[in-house]
Amino acid sequence: MHKKHILFALHEMLINQCVINIRMRNRKALLCIITLAILLMPVSSFGFSSNELNGGWLEERDGVKILHISGSPYEMGYQYGSLLKNEIKENVRIFLGYLEKNGYPYDRLVEIWNVMKDYLPREYIEEMQGMADGAGLYFDDVAAYNTWPAVFNHLYCCGMSAWGSATSDGRLYHLRSLDWGGGFGLRDAETGKYLRENQILIVRKPKDAYSSICPQFAGDIFAWGGINEKGIAIGETTCLTYDTTFHGISAAFRMRMVLDHASNANEAINIMSSNRTCGWNFVISDGKIPMGYVIEQTANILYVGTWFDPVEKTPPFWEIENVVRRSPMFISPMCAATQKERPFYDPSGLRGFLFFLVGKNPYFVLWSQYKALSNEIDRQWGSLDLNSTMEMLRDVYLGKTDFLFFIMQKFGSFKPFHQWVACPESGDIVISFASKDKMACENPVHYFNLYKLLEEKPP
Repeated sequence: MHKKHILFALHEMLINQCVINIRMRNRKALLCIITLAILLMPVSSFGFSSNELNGGWLEERDGVKILHISGSPYEMGYQYGSLLKNEIKENVRIFLGYLEKNGYPYDRLVEIWNVMKDYLPREYIEEMQGMADGAGLYFDDVAAYNTWPAVFNHLYCCGMSAWGSATSDGRLYHLRSLDWGGGFGLRDAETGKYLRENQILIVRKPKDAYSSICPQFAGDIFAWGGINEKGIAIGETTCLTYDTTFHGISAAFRMRMVLDHASNANEAINIMSSNRTCGWNFVISDGKIPMGYVIEQTANILYVGTWFDPVEKTPPFWEIENVVRRSPMFISPMCAATQKERPFYDPSGLRGFLFFLVGKNPYFVLWSQYKALSNEIDRQWGSLDLNSTMEMLRDVYLGKTDFLFFIMQKFGSFKPFHQWVACPESGDIVISFASKDKMACENPVHYFNLYKLLEEKPP
């Protein structure tokens, strides 16, 4: 329990005991009266503010919920839990029910948490405790919820980093789409609220870490991507693999660590390369250099590269100058050999299509995404900026640029929950969110700036 709540409880307990003693004409009554006088002093005399949400507030702009949190890990968690308690409870119910149906009952999630918590930095455990206290939840509920990226992450996303000669002004632009066809219909049985309706934009100002902005599901202490004040951006794609372990840190928590503690690309790469657990691709951008990098990893295999690494042009994949991008499959042959249900390295062509038709090559769908995005990057190479990159992403997902990907979209694998493009150097970000009735690519875009959001004060 936080020290503030302990002092309040002690305060109330001693007052009640003194009142009882006075009524019983106890000899200690006089001492109790003196004690009462001390205890009735304002709580602020103990060195903390009675305003538990100091530094945290929630606002809404054009339908986008923006959560501002700041302070110590516990304080940020408490602000988060207090201001979004209903949305957090809905998402916890959604995921605990979903995971149980897919072979991960509550007790198993807690067991997994008890293994992984020993690897997780203490600050995030404190933030989770703050969320639990603020939202009125048991700590184990928050912990079990925050294990889901490690146990059943079937998000099919994409990411890109483009800079230098690939962009119109030489600046770096980072693209991210969070897609999950299988989760698009998830909703809370009690309220009927869809998971996609409980997305938020979080502006974090940690006391002893870097500030950042990232879109999340209410209840996430981890991160699915974002940008920080040091010009670092990150995003992920899932890569299902047989090479997994729970003895490490969930990649989603490591992305949070990058946003909190990485001031350059090397620091970000080191964080993401350590304590690996399962299969992921990451796109990491450093707007200061500028340059983008890709990481492919399993529990025991690691590949780190940029656009000119020979791995990037392993057929049928190809390199694009000053651009890195990823879909939810490995390009590194060593990593690819560990992937679930990948019958052969090259998922494309007639063979790939025929195997797809008989249900033996799901990677043909992922290839169609990679190909559609890459072809459009090639077409617009040299003219990419914040707006044109976002328009390109939306056009690809709306089926305007590639007929094959348009057809593959009908299988429902790529339903974007949110999509964004950011310039880490300037802090500008353009973003769209899915709503009750539409995917993110069908909804209006919104413009924000990290540094302007950080300057804002509570209303």
